[in-house]
Amino acid sequence: MLSFKSGLTAVALGALLLGQAPAQAQATKSAIDIATIGEPGPLDPVTVTSDLVSIITQHVFETLYAFDGKWEAAPLLAAALPTVSDGGTLYTIPLRTGVKFHDGSAMGAEDVVASLQRWLKASPRGKLAAPAVEAVAAKDDHTVTIKLKQPFAPLLPLLAMNNGAAAIMPKALAATTDTLKTYVGTGPYKFVEQKPDQYIRMARFDGYVSPSGAASGYAGQRKAEVEELRFVPVPNATTRVDGMLAGQYQFADSLPTELAPKLKGQAGVDSIMVKPFGWALVIFNQKTGPMANPVVRQAAQAALAPEDMLLAAFGDPAFFEVEGSIYPKGTPFYDEASVKGYNQHDQKKAAALLKQAGYKGEPIKILTSPQYDFLYKMSLVAQQNLQDAGFTVDLQVLDWATLLSKRSDPNAWDAFFTYHTFVPEPTLITIMNPAYPGWWDTPEKKAALDAFNAETDAAKRVVDWTKIQGLFYSQVPAIKIGEFYNLAAQSKKLTGYTPVPWPFFWNVKVGG
Repeated sequence: MLSFKSGLTAVALGALLLGQAPAQAQATKSAIDIATIGEPGPLDPVTVTSDLVSIITQHVFETLYAFDGKWEAAPLLAAALPTVSDGGTLYTIPLRTGVKFHDGSAMGAEDVVASLQRWLKASPRGKLAAPAVEAVAAKDDHTVTIKLKQPFAPLLPLLAMNNGAAAIMPKALAATTDTLKTYVGTGPYKFVEQKPDQYIRMARFDGYVSPSGAASGYAGQRKAEVEELRFVPVPNATTRVDGMLAGQYQFADSLPTELAPKLKGQAGVDSIMVKPFGWALVIFNQKTGPMANPVVRQAAQAALAPEDMLLAAFGDPAFFEVEGSIYPKGTPFYDEASVKGYNQHDQKKAAALLKQAGYKGEPIKILTSPQYDFLYKMSLVAQQNLQDAGFTVDLQVLDWATLLSKRSDPNAWDAFFTYHTFVPEPTLITIMNPAYPGWWDTPEKKAALDAFNAETDAAKRVVDWTKIQGLFYSQVPAIKIGEFYNLAAQSKKLTGYTPVPWPFFWNVKVGG
């Protein structure tokens, strides 16, 4: 295993990765070395909803649509926005011609149909759409139709999402609902190799056919400006920053805010604040254990102090907002009236609720990870808040890959800390999905979400959303801690980078 604390230059690192002498690597390869928060595990863009996996796989796999700079869906592998007919129940999607997969085969309607069928069966996000979908079919070689049982407003945003993505792949590859072990897409980069805990390497796909139009957000022109991308797991944030300052990496993601001064004024590095970015939350297990009792969850909500947690995590208020609305100010779904219960920090109320629930001091198993430093710091404050209210807390500190694996077992945890990146459509929020760990699936929530998804009038959807947010605060499937903004760093040798929640490196050049 390579030691990434050794101060390797970018050229020397590239040489080691490629098995070449440094001079040869410098002469033949242009590359971007990207320091990530850790090992991502399997790179299946459909079945896995980890942001780290999405960041990496979006370079290899593409969807029919993508979000542009205004967070509106725009064509990617589709040739145009869908034609919607039959009272909002028939989507007709024209496909771009001349698109090739990395294995050299041409993308056609049968590949798209098979990929969408896999998504509906295997993706946590696809499963949200599946109940509304009657059939997916190939109208001809370059046209696909999606027939719905009833109108389903989130369909287009779901098709544009690169997380739990409706990724298009060859028909044969889409035949499995198991986690992918072979990665063949249509993207500007093709998968080369993955060496766990060392690197993931991608090479420019010379057969790539870009969508038309100016680059905007994740939409428009995509061009592989460098020959290789190398995603390097670097769990220690200080090591990521030191690697940036040494020129070992050209980009480093998810940096603790206390390291911002270390980047300030450095000749070769720029710090980046991504805003809006996301919101931190703690999710509760509603299937088994003490947190399956809604009154115990309400006690936890009363006990926690989100403002203290945000201060511990980020220090500088410039990096966060104490905000209970799931959607921030300035967005259509912002609502402050339905957030009753946010930021209480009322230990007496929490203790009274625990007594009412009949809580007997059973350990609350909380999963957290230091690879996301801000989440770990939040969990330490939460541990103290909960203990002060009378909870017995078993804080389990894990690497992120282990946490992701463990949270799928309802018998292994009671709560876990995570975050959610900004998404323009509420149905894209993972906790809205009853199959997502935490398993929020009450009759009231299901009825409210079904009504919201069936409503196509924008103003009425806003009203319907306030009902869902009200249930979020009364049933407490999770607790929103607050808004936060992501700190990253890039080499000044990079040009063309666009700050976005899921960083991408097409259209990005690296200078000498």
